Order: sequence, then C-alpha cells, then structure tokens
Amino acid sequence: MQVQRVVLNSRPGKNGAPVPENFRLEETTLTPDLKDGEVLVRTLYLSVDPYMRCRMNDDTGADYLTPWQLSECVDGGGVGVVESSRCPDCAEGDVVTFFTWPWQTHAVMKGSVLQKVDPQMVDGHLSYFLGAVGITGLTALLGVREKGHVTKGASQTMVVSGAAGACGSIAGQIGRLDGCVRVVGICGTDEKCRALVEDLGFTAAINYRQEDVPARLKECCPDGIDVYFDNVGGAISDTVIAQMNNGGHVILCGQISQYNKDVPYPPPLSEEIQETLQSKNITRERFMVLNYMNKADAALCELSQWVKSGQIKVLETVVNGIENMGDAFCSMMKGGNIGKQMIRISE
Repeated sequence: MQVQRVVLNSRPGKNGAPVPENFRLEETTLTPDLKDGEVLVRTLYLSVDPYMRCRMNDDTGADYLTPWQLSECVDGGGVGVVESSRCPDCAEGDVVTFFTWPWQTHAVMKGSVLQKVDPQMVDGHLSYFLGAVGITGLTALLGVREKGHVTKGASQTMVVSGAAGACGSIAGQIGRLDGCVRVVGICGTDEKCRALVEDLGFTAAINYRQEDVPARLKECCPDGIDVYFDNVGGAISDTVIAQMNNGGHVILCGQISQYNKDVPYPPPLSEEIQETLQSKNITRERFMVLNYMNKADAALCELSQWVKSGQIKVLETVVNGIENMGDAFCSMMKGGNIGKQMIRISE
C-alpha cells in the first residue's frame, strides 16, 4: 500500500532556527504482510513538541534522546487505530499510542511496544492521549507533585512560563487544583493571556513581549513567588527567580528559549542567579517524567477525571494533514500555538 511519510531533509545547525524545509514529505510503499507480533496502524494524530528541536542536531545533548537521521522517517508522540493485527494483545479497532510513532499515514509496528488506550478516558477526544491525558499531562502533574512541593493551605503563589503551551497550560491548572492561591502565567500574546485567565482560571497573565515583566510580577505576586514551573529558561526565568521567596522551588521542565543555541542542557545560569538560588535555599532540579513512570497509571486516571469533569480545560491548536508537519513544528517553536500543537492525520 502507498503511504506518506515525513523525513528529516536537513539539519538547522546547532545555532539555527528550524524551517519547514528541514522536513520532506515522501511517498513510500508499505507491505501489509505482517509478521508474528506486528500490527498495521492508521495514524490519527501526531504531536510536535519543543524537545524535538534537540533531535534535529547530530548530537542531541541529552543521553536519553537519539538524533533523527537524515532522509529517515521522523518520529514522536502518536495515536492511531489498529487496522490489522498478528499480535495477541492488539485487535482490529483498538486505539493505541506510542512515544516514538513514525510520522507516517500508516505504519507497521510491533504490538508489544504499543499502549492500548480507552477512548472513554478522554470522552472520545483521542488527541488528548498525546496531551492532557498523555505524556504532556503526566509531565505537568508529576512535575508539580514531585518538584513543586505545593501544599494546600500554605497560601503559595505559582508562576508558569510558556504558560499557554501544551505543558504550561495544564501545569498552572494543576497548581490551582492542588492548592496554590495564586497562579500567574507568562506568555507572548494578549490572546494567550486572555485564554489563561478567562478559560483556564489563572489568576493573572503577563505578556512578556508587551509588558514590563519584573514590574508586572511584583504587581501580580505581592507575596513573592513560591513555585516556578519553568518551560522557557533564559532572561524570563532569571527575572522570576530573582523574585522568589526563601525555600521556593523551581520545576525545571523545559528551556525552549535556549533550544536553538549550542549550549548544554540545562543551560548554565549566571553567577548572580546561582547566588540567589543558594542564598534563598531555592531548589532547582531537572525534572524528567520518564524517571517517574511507575506513577503514570494513577496520574493518568486523575488527569482523565479532571478533564472529564471540566476541572482541567484543554486547549489545542489542530492542523490538518501530514504535509503540514514541518510548518506546525516551526510554528510551535515560535509560540504560534495555544495549548498543545496537534496534527490530524486521518479521521
């Protein structure tokens, strides 16, 4: 059968911003003759995420991330439906997901690596398995729980950078549900600020492109900052950390402002910020969700309940068609998405 796939056409270079031309759409032939243990899946949704920028380089800078190879099919989070199976654990019609799903319209995969999911967990919104009730939601929930030390009744203030993105938009809502009295989001447009406050229940939102961030933080966080969910790094993070309280906690989730630069991960901090962390006894530990997968099942159940009850609202930016993967990825890297950036491959 003829299928379409996306391959890595070129690398942006270590200090280069990615462009859609780094990706190439190809047609290829798939042999539907399955071996024992294999399944044929039709792709429904694919995800693009900031960490993928590291995989575009020869060296990802992280031992747990393998680089994408030139002229080879790209992969990432995906969800699809089983069309035929020679695996006892997968039946035709099953909805399945996988962290390294090939960017193809159809694929032959080993059934043993696929995770079967129940559409009722997301009220039929299957894309949520790549976002709020998937690895993104897990990152937000377990990040807050493991590194944020949010305590009900402690009158804590949380700040989230990249707050209108896939992870930040969920993390801020979890901070509120877990007991923060004030949750402030930092993002890049007035439209995103409105969505955070009006749709997601953030206390306030700051447009870093238009507003004086230090002054607005003081205004929005009159009692200082106790918890900082960091998705961006760079100057914004330095500004937030400078206003944190003694004994505060930084959840080091991502550093999207630094991903196009040739720096180690996590990027080094200035001496001044290191001194602030030390003198105020602020914890700042790298958070990797893959280290906490023993807690994933319980966390996904909790996320599912919150999403179904409406306590967590889900924002998505959905683009149609595998031919638009490169455009969607580059748009996401520039902050063009509100919530999770998704590509719908088939119905």
